[in-house]
Amino acid sequence: MRTCLVVDDSRVIRKVARRIIEEMGFEVAEAGDGLEALAWCRASMPEAILLDWNMPAMNGIDFLRQLRRERNGEQPTVVFCTVENDLDHIREALSCGAAEYIMKPFDSDIVQSKFAQAKLV
Repeated sequence: MRTCLVVDDSRVIRKVARRIIEEMGFEVAEAGDGLEALAWCRASMPEAILLDWNMPAMNGIDFLRQLRRERNGEQPTVVFCTVENDLDHIREALSCGAAEYIMKPFDSDIVQSKFAQAKLV
């Protein structure tokens, strides 16, 4: 089964995202910040990552930059999911290797659509 790592400092967001992504056929793992996510990826690289921008310890963009330098770190398809909705943030995320960008708040239809656009489903 394919794995998606949901990285967000909000337990509520992780729970909602988990339910949606599991319904799409993924096994879901969770991390509360970029450092925890990086440790998870070093142990077992997921196929997909749903990534928040603003988190303690290591934010999403710093995590993404570090992920892409890791062994096999180019493999996961990363979809940002954040309140940061200005064009500069979106451009930066895409230039660092994100495949898609979801604005919070989100629902099942949006996540499914963005995962489809990123060729994950």
